[in-house]
Amino acid sequence: MLRFAPSPTGDMHIGDLRVALLNYIVSKQKKEDFIVRIEDTQKEKNVQGKDQEILDILDLFGIKYSQTIYQSQNFKFHSAMALQLMHDKKAFSCFCSDEWIEKKYKEAKDANKEYSYDDACKNLPDELVIDNTNPFRIRITRPANDILIEDKIKGNISFTPDEVDSFEILHQDKTSTYSFACAVDDMISDISIIIRDEKHIKNTPRQEHIRKSLGYEKDIEYAHLPSISNEEDFSVKYLLEQGFLPEAISNYLISIENKTSSDIFSLEEAVKFFDLKNIPNSPAHFNIDTLKNINKKYLINLDAKELSRYVGFADTEIGELARIYLEDDVSTTKELKAKIEPIFSTKKIPKNFEVIVKVIKNAPYFDEYKDFKDYIIKEIGAKEKDIIEPLIYILTGSNNTPDIAKVYKYIKNYIGEIVK
Repeated sequence: MLRFAPSPTGDMHIGDLRVALLNYIVSKQKKEDFIVRIEDTQKEKNVQGKDQEILDILDLFGIKYSQTIYQSQNFKFHSAMALQLMHDKKAFSCFCSDEWIEKKYKEAKDANKEYSYDDACKNLPDELVIDNTNPFRIRITRPANDILIEDKIKGNISFTPDEVDSFEILHQDKTSTYSFACAVDDMISDISIIIRDEKHIKNTPRQEHIRKSLGYEKDIEYAHLPSISNEEDFSVKYLLEQGFLPEAISNYLISIENKTSSDIFSLEEAVKFFDLKNIPNSPAHFNIDTLKNINKKYLINLDAKELSRYVGFADTEIGELARIYLEDDVSTTKELKAKIEPIFSTKKIPKNFEVIVKVIKNAPYFDEYKDFKDYIIKEIGAKEKDIIEPLIYILTGSNNTPDIAKVYKYIKNYIGEIVK
């Protein structure tokens, strides 16, 4: 079983989507189920509707999952596991106040040291624990030995007992901490490999320690992906709104800092060639220009009628018209729409252009642009250089356009709609 475990606390970023894609691909390679676990335990940070937005994005990108689990629904299991650890003397009640812990944390920071709990409450006599009415949290006893993690990308990583610490597993309100909830849920779901961002790597030995303390014997594999350095600048929602296709975004995120068969491939093809071992252990950088190039290739390869739908039509000729603009500096559907819409929009016609508009309205149909242009020149009695700029604007709503003869080929049947 593999899992993608997002928090519904904000927009999904490209790093999150990358994690989802790679988990999905590996689940297919291993022929194991893939689940989505919504980590909604921090209720005060949850944003209403973000859970469904996450699921909608996964559906849009063709990432199929067998089950959706809400972490908050597993509280009863978290509590039961914490009680088991307490019963086995592998966890203890901590009565230290938030203020005291904050003071110790600040002292460590000022001394340029990592904070580590001093186990002040670990060996309290039973009578002091039973009779104590102060709020308390539950901490797991730090491990006796180093914890070794075998990572498919980073290699072997060792963590000392002090690095793992006697960390909290239940808050004072008896809700689970992040690491404890994740460890228990991964155990319950029988997760076989955890693929996630390297920012979670400090949680890994803690979660291993939790499961081993609970007697869980299965070895879980790990692959910590190098973070995308500028991922916070790009949410998936933003990229979609900017006119990037899901297929292009997927291709880029799978290929970023990784070897692929080509720029253009399907998820099914990625399942055949992808290998976690090919991901280098170095930071990745999201390059929007590279994504634009991939997106343009996807748009150019679309069927003309399908391409036209991205600009509000369902017409082969408009699709071919759009393809002309893709030969220029256009690379997203938003940019493409910005080029096509002015052609059919009502234009503000300058007074000195009105005579050309009148001639076009009364002109017969011409199959070739040259015949259309020559007719206008003859009717107005003007030179070609005097009518070209106005003609381009009247037909396209812009002074910056590809070869007008190429454009005319695909708008000649719409002249009546264009010149109103």
